[in-house]
Amino acid sequence: MSKLNLTPNFGDEADAFYAELIAAQADLGDAQAADWLARLTLILCNHIGDREVLRQAFALAREHHD
Repeated sequence: MSKLNLTPNFGDEADAFYAELIAAQADLGDAQAADWLARLTLILCNHIGDREVLRQAFALAREHHD
């Protein structure tokens, strides 16, 4: 069974990654940003390709949302 990696994986680049993530959406309105995020999510889910890992990620994201 595959397991979701929850260990920080950006090393010294975490702040730079976050800045890039925010900058990529900077000029988008709320609806456009939501669409962009949905497309990004699908692209990354396809890249991961492991349904068990994705199920774990979905559950974790939902847990922190409630």
